[in-house]
Amino acid sequence: MELTINHTVRTFEILPKTLEALLAIEIPQKRKGIAVALNNRIIPQSSWPETFLNNKDSILIITATQGG
Repeated sequence: MELTINHTVRTFEILPKTLEALLAIEIPQKRKGIAVALNNRIIPQSSWPETFLNNKDSILIITATQGG
């Protein structure tokens, strides 16, 4: 199964079921300062647990960084 994450195709033997499960794999220590779009639609953080993923979905993960 495939997902495109930040413009890179990733293959999974077992596709994570939800957006929250995917983020636990991709960025396990980070929960604040993240914006996520699924198939060009922004998904609010409160909806991550019930946002189900499908083969060939496209996910864009943006994280805030500190600095000047």
